[in-house]
Amino acid sequence: MTLTARQQSIKDDFIRIRNTWAPQWESILRMDCEFLNAYLHLSAVPLRHNHLDNKVKEFIYIAVNASSTHLFAPGIQMHLKAALEFGASSGELMEVLQLTSTVGIHASNVGVPILLEVLSEEGLSPNVATSDERREALKQRFIECQGYWEASWDALLSLDPDFFKAYVDFSAIPWQAGNLEPKVKELVLCALDVAATHLYKPGIKTHMRNAIRHGATQDEIMEMLEIVSVIGIHGALIGVPMLEENIKALNGSPKLAG
Repeated sequence: MTLTARQQSIKDDFIRIRNTWAPQWESILRMDCEFLNAYLHLSAVPLRHNHLDNKVKEFIYIAVNASSTHLFAPGIQMHLKAALEFGASSGELMEVLQLTSTVGIHASNVGVPILLEVLSEEGLSPNVATSDERREALKQRFIECQGYWEASWDALLSLDPDFFKAYVDFSAIPWQAGNLEPKVKELVLCALDVAATHLYKPGIKTHMRNAIRHGATQDEIMEMLEIVSVIGIHGALIGVPMLEENIKALNGSPKLAG
């Protein structure tokens, strides 16, 4: 389908600013080009401010797309490619994906304290691990690997130190090779927690604080938040092509806006 002059202008701007294009964007362009233009300008703000390196921006995009709370496969592929083009190494990208894989532990961070509450309300005593020496050793290992401790870990450590140890070993992997500097790791972890599909408030504050302690600036953290704030567009990226196809099936061709 031939694009109007306005549609072509927006497409050209999109490719120039975002350095990418895909059939899904073409579908939105055809259905409502002004909506795509507004999104373009929203998503371009952190790219223009440019407080983070280009490949670090891509790490954040990769993390929020690959998170188990979101799993937007087209975005993972697009931003992996962009990160490589910006000079990211395979080791750096593996660390991003390893950090992303730790999101699942929040089921225990949230669930275990609730279990303790329910046991108390039901008049039951929790079966707490009795070895204070082992718990303290595991706590110190976590601090050595991650560089911090928060009270949210206490309940899990008390109820199942075996599982806690296994998680410490698992989550330590992306901290051992050192492909990413600690500040970048913390920005990635904060992005995972602040994403609209997760919103894990304890983690947001913890990793924001850790990032600052590792040298992150207000502007860098704001840029990370701005990048994460646009993942809502994925609803349109998936839905608009489906809408277009359904309209075509019913009417032969969609009535286009713009």
